[in-house]
Amino acid sequence: MAREKPGLTPEEQAALTEAGVLRTIEAFPEPDRTLALRLHALIQRWAPGLSPRLGYGMPAYAWKGKVLCFFQPAHKFKTLYATLGFTDLAKLDKGTFWPVAFALKALGQEEEKVRELLRKALGEGLEEA
Repeated sequence: MAREKPGLTPEEQAALTEAGVLRTIEAFPEPDRTLALRLHALIQRWAPGLSPRLGYGMPAYAWKGKVLCFFQPAHKFKTLYATLGFTDLAKLDKGTFWPVAFALKALGQEEEKVRELLRKALGEGLEEA
């Protein structure tokens, strides 16, 4: 969770936090950088109520102060693919067994799947773009 800076308005604090997220993403090697930047843009467009922040050095997006979803870059854990993960705050529950993390190697046609996951995670509270 990002620490608040004394003397800053909520708007200034949000801008500072987002700048830190973007600086972190810009430092990622490819293809993580491109994936994270595209995912960041999609989340901002489709779910502007989510607040970007850093969690364990990775981009995360919070709803009402709690992390809802996050991007785990492949390079951080030396894996074959990055992941888009969701916390238990996301409303993805389906029966007794459901996925909460999704492998990402590219974003193209998959963008609509991301939008649907965000819609479901927010309980249909997604902004229409």
